[in-house]
Amino acid sequence: MATEADPRTKPATRAAIAQRHLRLDRWWLAPAATVVGLLAFVMYATWRAFANADYYAAPYVSPFYSPCLAENCADMRDGPNWALFGDWWGLSPALIFLALPLGFRLTCYYYRKAYYRSFWASPPACAVAEPHKAYSGETRFPLILNNSHRYFFWAAAVVAVILTYDTLLTFRDSDYAWGHMGLGTLLFVVNIVLVWAYTLSCHSCRHIMGGKLKSFSKNPVRYRLWTLVSRLNGHHMGLAWASLTTLALSDLYVYLLATDAFTDPRLF
Repeated sequence: MATEADPRTKPATRAAIAQRHLRLDRWWLAPAATVVGLLAFVMYATWRAFANADYYAAPYVSPFYSPCLAENCADMRDGPNWALFGDWWGLSPALIFLALPLGFRLTCYYYRKAYYRSFWASPPACAVAEPHKAYSGETRFPLILNNSHRYFFWAAAVVAVILTYDTLLTFRDSDYAWGHMGLGTLLFVVNIVLVWAYTLSCHSCRHIMGGKLKSFSKNPVRYRLWTLVSRLNGHHMGLAWASLTTLALSDLYVYLLATDAFTDPRLF
C-alpha cells in the first residue's frame, strides 16, 4: 500500500559524490604547461629588461627596448631613440615603455583565462571545482583593473606602429645602407605580422569595429572590418602565444648579435 511522503523530508539536490571531480584524463597538463610557458617568458623578459645592455646591433633593435626614451639609450641611427627622459633616468630604458604592451597582455581576455586557471586555479579546468571559498569576479582590486583593457589596446596599437618602423629599418645592412636583407629581417617581419594579428584579433578591437552598430547593412565597410577581426578573434589564443614567442626570439637574436655570438647571415 502506497504511503504519502513526509513533506518535512527534503529531497536530495545533489548526488552524494565524495570526489572533487570525475575526470579521468590528464586535465592538469594544460594549466601546468601555461604556468611553465608564462613563467619562462616573465623570467627571460625581466632579465632582459633590467640588463640595460646588448639590445642594439645595427640595424636591429630589440622590441623590448623600442622606443628608447632615455638619454642613456644606445645610439641607434634613425632608430626610435628619443631622449624624452633626461639624464636623471638611471634605470634601464626598457622599463619606461614596456609597461604598455605588458598591460595590454595582462588584461587580455585570453591571458586572463590562462593565468586564472593556471596560477589561481579559478577554476583549473572544466568540470574541476576551484579551491576558493568565495568569488568576487573582477569587481574588486586588483582584478577590477582588467577593465582598462580597452585603453591598453590603443597603447598596444601605438607600440605595434613603432615596431613596424623598426622592421622597416632592418632592410639595411650594418652600415645603414638600404636594399639589404638578413636572417634577422625575416624574423622581424614574422614578428610584426604576428604582433599585428594578435593586436587586431583582440576583443576590444572587434567591439570597436562593430560592437555599437545597430545595422550592419548601413555600415558595409565596418561590417567587413568586423568580419575580418572576428575571424582573427577565433585564433586569438594561438596568436597570443605565437607573438609572445617571436617577441622573445627577436630580442634573443639581437642579444646574440650584440654579444658577437654569431654574425647575421645576409640573404642579399
